[in-house]
Amino acid sequence: MKQRGIEGLLITHLPDVRYLCGFSGSNAALAVTSSRAVMFTDGRYLAQAQLETRAARIVITRSVREESCRWLAASGAKNCAFDPETTTVADLALYRKALPTGRRRLFQPLTEPLVRNLRLVKDEDELRLMKQAALLTVGLFHALLPQLEPGIPETTVAATLEHTARVQGAEGMSFETIVASGPRSSLPHGRATHQRLPRKGFLTLDFGVILKGYCSDMTRTVFLGQPTRRERFTYDAVREAQQAAVEAVKPGVSCGEVDEAARSVLRKAGLAEYFTHSTGHGVGLEIHEAPRIAADQSQSLLPGMVVTIEPGVYIAGQFGVRIEDMVVVTRSGGQVLTPASTGWMHL
Repeated sequence: MKQRGIEGLLITHLPDVRYLCGFSGSNAALAVTSSRAVMFTDGRYLAQAQLETRAARIVITRSVREESCRWLAASGAKNCAFDPETTTVADLALYRKALPTGRRRLFQPLTEPLVRNLRLVKDEDELRLMKQAALLTVGLFHALLPQLEPGIPETTVAATLEHTARVQGAEGMSFETIVASGPRSSLPHGRATHQRLPRKGFLTLDFGVILKGYCSDMTRTVFLGQPTRRERFTYDAVREAQQAAVEAVKPGVSCGEVDEAARSVLRKAGLAEYFTHSTGHGVGLEIHEAPRIAADQSQSLLPGMVVTIEPGVYIAGQFGVRIEDMVVVTRSGGQVLTPASTGWMHL
């Protein structure tokens, strides 16, 4: 804040609040000046705030946003910043309405995110938690494999994963579990339906857990029955593309270069037109956060960043394949956090 000439900062994005002071409730605002930090929440969270909050004074109020704005105005700060990426037009109107008419220009947008950029690089404690979440996810996959057989509804597969995750200590799933089989595997975000697993075809499983606030994310595609030559060729191409991108993860390499490492393999295989999304994204307190592993991204990878590598091929109405790992950037390269086999699996 000092480097940017910011005297006051209002933080309302809940993952940012949690990152800075530990509070994990659903209603909070953190107001920060050069000398003080105050976390505002409502009466439902009095006990929780006292247990979780560090490095900030706690204020309980019915008007969390308004009170935090008034506190910043009274702090003597000549300017206060907010993150425009996580602040709606309605939010900003509320901030300004809470202030006297003459002070409504107090709040100005950050030119670039401040807390988001701090969260890009994970510290040792964060990495420890993320490794635990990732290994729990791998264990869920291995436990599920023997239970997969034709005729089981996709929703049952998802429910099995989610129940086992809870039993093993997960706070919840980090996103809605994707279970897509047969022709539905060509849907990149094919949520589980009552469709039954086919006797022959691909099954894509994309899921993750939340453990102590931190997310995991992994995708594996398995085959039921005997594949055709084309199906095997496609799977092998996606696997090669995924491995190429994982190997490209190194400090100083741009996110765009990692994306190209995967995309070039699929281009050579004649499958690039069926790869319809970016190669990956950051993971942490949110399942999708910076950086973005995509063609137009110049952000350089730094040690401590955690990203997904997840190329896929989706041939509409026929089948799809995606393989995804979480990878932490180390000083010498990339370390896979989700070491479940990516070899050819058919059931």
